[in-house]
Amino acid sequence: MAVRNQLIHRLPPAVWTVLADPSCYGEWVVGPSESTPLDQAWPEVGSQLLYTVRLGPWSTEGVTTVRHQVAGRELELEAAFKALGTARIFLQLRPWGEETLVVCDEHPLRGLGGALHNPAVEALLQLRHRGMLARLAKIVEHRDQAEHA
Repeated sequence: MAVRNQLIHRLPPAVWTVLADPSCYGEWVVGPSESTPLDQAWPEVGSQLLYTVRLGPWSTEGVTTVRHQVAGRELELEAAFKALGTARIFLQLRPWGEETLVVCDEHPLRGLGGALHNPAVEALLQLRHRGMLARLAKIVEHRDQAEHA
C-alpha cells in the first residue's frame, strides 16, 4: 500500500475546498490533463468525474467515483482506467495546529493493476504521490493566499 503524508500550510477547510472542486483535479492529480464532473453532486458518494490522460498525441479517458466521504475530513475514490482496472485512493485531512496533514493511501483494487502490483509499482506510486501532494499544497496555499489578498 502506497501511503504518503504532506503538511499543507493551511487549515483543513482550505484543503477541502480544493478537493471538493472537480475542475481542479487536472491541476493537482498526476496523470490526468483535464477533468469534468459527470454530475453536479461532486464530492457526494456515487458522484463521478471524467478525466483525460494525454501522452503526446495519444489520449484516453477514465472515470473516478466517490466511494466514501466525510465532508472536510475524508475522501475515498475509485479511479477506473480501462484495461488497467481500478485503484482506491483515500485522502484524509488531519488538523495539525494551524495546518493540515494530508494522508494519501492508494493501491490497485481490480483488474490488471491489482494482478501486477509489486514493489516496483509501489515505488512509482510513491513518486506519483510526492508530485501530487506537492501540487495540491501549492494550489491550496496560493488559492487561499489570493483570497485573503
